[in-house]
Amino acid sequence: MNGRGKYRRWHIWLAWVAAVPILLWVVSGLIMVARPIEEVRGEGLLSDPAPIRLAGPPVPPLIAGVPVTSLSLEQRAVGPRWVIKLPDGKVRIADPGTGLLLPDLSANDARREVEARYAGKAKVQSVARTRAEDPPMDLRRPIAAWQVTMNDGAHFYVDAASGQIVATRTRWWRFYDFMWGLHIMDPKTREDTHNPFVILFGLVALGMSVLGTILLPKALKKKRNGARPLDH
Repeated sequence: MNGRGKYRRWHIWLAWVAAVPILLWVVSGLIMVARPIEEVRGEGLLSDPAPIRLAGPPVPPLIAGVPVTSLSLEQRAVGPRWVIKLPDGKVRIADPGTGLLLPDLSANDARREVEARYAGKAKVQSVARTRAEDPPMDLRRPIAAWQVTMNDGAHFYVDAASGQIVATRTRWWRFYDFMWGLHIMDPKTREDTHNPFVILFGLVALGMSVLGTILLPKALKKKRNGARPLDH
């Protein structure tokens, strides 16, 4: 077998190997651009928090001697709350009317937070607690949260410590996220865009392209020679 024949055979085999990832890249890419990203993210499903209104000057939280990373006054469904971030990453909330620290949100509290800001037409279907050690795939944040599920399939995640709605996940977002995992060839974590599969198949596709570039001029030359009229 001459050199051109070897190149052609390698080109064919590499094309078969590269066909699967290329097909996944193209199909997943087309699906991900099928809808506006604003619709995928569920933008507009939550209104802005209501303005903060206090009957009087806020009472500082009763945390004397405790180091604090940040302190902010934020609006919640039940009214303003101090949000206290500690150096170890934990978050506490306090009542600005009394300064007393408050417990984590209950399921009813989380439901109320979503209902107070929800701007869509669906209804709350269920509320479930999630663990920081094993967060849901569509959250992927190491925080204890409440998953508020709507009857149209949308999920809202409410931080159990701070009461903040930290994520909006529509049904289409979850499908989009799955397609993203296929696109970067990391369907398990959907985070690693530099994983070995991407590198390997990228090199295979590159090798196929290089061989095709080498073979193309020879194929065109052979075609031109074959197309010459016969001498009489």
